[in-house]
Amino acid sequence: MNKLSAGAAEAVADIPDGASLAVGGFGLSGVPEVLVRALYAQGADGLKVVSNNCGVDDRGLGVLLAAGRIARVTGSYVGENKEFARQYLAGELEVELVPQGTLAERLRAGGAGIPAFYTPAGVGTQVERGGLPWRYTAEGAVELASPPKETREFASRRHVLEHGITTDFALVRAWRGDRHGNLVFRRSAANFNPLAAMAGRITVAEVEELVEPGELRPDEVHLPGIFVQRVVALTAEEAADKQLEKRTVRT
Repeated sequence: MNKLSAGAAEAVADIPDGASLAVGGFGLSGVPEVLVRALYAQGADGLKVVSNNCGVDDRGLGVLLAAGRIARVTGSYVGENKEFARQYLAGELEVELVPQGTLAERLRAGGAGIPAFYTPAGVGTQVERGGLPWRYTAEGAVELASPPKETREFASRRHVLEHGITTDFALVRAWRGDRHGNLVFRRSAANFNPLAAMAGRITVAEVEELVEPGELRPDEVHLPGIFVQRVVALTAEEAADKQLEKRTVRT
């Protein structure tokens, strides 16, 4: 039951080239920064990433992206990363954009063993009809586009079929956790981290504060340890290293 790893490098050492990864974070809140940088140092290439967003140019998944180590991204928001836009439009990166609520439910469904579900989100758009550019050629032509989706009516309303997502690994960040892998998330970091953790076959969690088993009350645990295989305890400096996407102050 002791899932504590010696460090981030050990926890990600067996992630191979071409692996699929569910990565937590909402903007830059709750991004598993230490694990991402350890994976960068490890050298895995051709990664297929599922995450709400792909970080910014020098933080989060943007570190792997800038190194050309990500082959495909499934996400819902990509507006803060210029290198992401460049790679996508140049045909170097495959991108599947998914409505944010649909992405959240696809991750949760995959983790819960639900292969697919119907949702009204995207009905009547290219999400349903297909044709969303997934990959461009270097000349700017669409090389690969999204396929049309199956639809069905429920209560006289049309819905599209979406598939649950499971990945080889998941990287997440928690506020508190114990050696059994029980996790507590804080504020915006709770938006996608629990869902990403559920979707991974092997889930690695970096924790800002490691506590002993029994210290977390059952009713405060957001994600039970059955979903987590490895735990990495952060140093005080690593836990405090947090960045805002945009800082706004009043005059």
